[in-house]
Amino acid sequence: MDIYETIQNLINREIELKLIEKEDEIYVRNKVIDLLEINDFVIKESIKAEEYSIPDLLEKLIDYAVKNNIIEDVFYEKEILSSKIMDCFMSKPSTVNKIFYDKYEDSPETATNYFFELSKNNNYIQTKQIAKNITYKAPTEYGDLDITINLSKPEKNPKDIAREKLVKSTNYPKCLLCVENEGYAGKAGHPARSNHRIIRMNLEGEQWNFQYSPYAYYNEHCIVLASEHRDMKIDKNTFSRLLQFVEKFPHYFVGSNADLPIVGGSILSHDHYQGGRYEFAMAKAEEEYEFKLEQFKDVSFGIVKWPMSVIRIKAENTSSIIDAADYILNSWREYSDPKVDIYAYTDKTPHNTVTPIARKRRGVFELDIVLRNNRTSKEHPLGIFHPHEDVQHIKKENIGLIEVMGLAVLPARLKTELKEVEKYILDVDNNIAAPHKPWADLLKDKYKGKIDKDNAEEIVRKETAAKFLRVLEDAGVFKRNVEGFEAFKRFVYSIS
Repeated sequence: MDIYETIQNLINREIELKLIEKEDEIYVRNKVIDLLEINDFVIKESIKAEEYSIPDLLEKLIDYAVKNNIIEDVFYEKEILSSKIMDCFMSKPSTVNKIFYDKYEDSPETATNYFFELSKNNNYIQTKQIAKNITYKAPTEYGDLDITINLSKPEKNPKDIAREKLVKSTNYPKCLLCVENEGYAGKAGHPARSNHRIIRMNLEGEQWNFQYSPYAYYNEHCIVLASEHRDMKIDKNTFSRLLQFVEKFPHYFVGSNADLPIVGGSILSHDHYQGGRYEFAMAKAEEEYEFKLEQFKDVSFGIVKWPMSVIRIKAENTSSIIDAADYILNSWREYSDPKVDIYAYTDKTPHNTVTPIARKRRGVFELDIVLRNNRTSKEHPLGIFHPHEDVQHIKKENIGLIEVMGLAVLPARLKTELKEVEKYILDVDNNIAAPHKPWADLLKDKYKGKIDKDNAEEIVRKETAAKFLRVLEDAGVFKRNVEGFEAFKRFVYSIS
């Protein structure tokens, strides 16, 4: 397939997917050949009908650009050109927003279906990269946990890293979540966003924005972000916005990372939420202890059977949930229980906050309030309620919103490291990493006489999931034992 056929195949695919109309064909073709510095176009009577995916066709165009010295063979230049090519197929943000809200009149689901397909078909959602992730489910007493070894984000080579160091910082856009990323060409160290589109919406009288995650971890993984670049903050307005979002899009959940270091997510410098069309194990978990708060008579409360410490609030009226959640948050921020290592402050430094998650189910609104504490100690310098040292060979990073709900986002290094663990427990030549060896020795003893080449991978995957479950238990402020449950009830009694 030559360059003309590749361009035409890409155009044909996008017409088929309704990203553009037949009338746009010549216009788009001319925009693409200009980017590729092609001065002519050979229109053949018959273009090959091979059904290459959009990412595959784009790769062929980028390879052509590199071979013909149009761009250098460095990651960010290839990403920028790829994004610019796909922008040739895209309508302006105002048009995308108009189509979205026209479809919203039919149903919220119709609107998100349109935008999700658009974001895939314009290659903003990196479907080919996402497919590289290793994913599986692991049954536990709390339900099926989702395990993901994250391989989607492309690795940079030394040339890419060197280029990034040469780029002068302009503080524009201020971060990866700013609305100013929409249509931004990109540069070394900042991803290309020429083909990026954002849906505007009003949440509690303020403009917020809706987009999908380019490297999604679950179905229709979306991001809801503030127009203003400001720090993450959990307060009564947060609960109002989360519930208003699920009121607008009842087929989605939405939640927020906590607003303190260690227990927060990776970007605390921009107020944002994450949502999507997926039911995590935590959402399926049942309440194991119900209680009442007299001042909120139309609201039900329950402690959820989950390795972390979760209070589920349910009501048909969102304002009642918001008031109840605000009361629990403010009570928790000031709460200490030295018997279980919970202190609200060190001097004037706060430690208590929450990770909230909202959904609507069978006509009833739910808000899960996950209690968090980010205090550290000599024994646990990375965090008392953080993955402890004996599980950090699997997961050392912060436990944010996605992990809280039961999806492990594990580092790419584990793809090769766990294969060496498999070899080690099979007693064949291996290069096992030193941090994994004590664990692997325990596996050898646990499965002595039961390990073979047919089940070694299954065993390692099962035990990796068990480590992630331990990670969640470490992050729980009230432990899953008698002492922990009594301490959880003490907090409940304190607010009753």
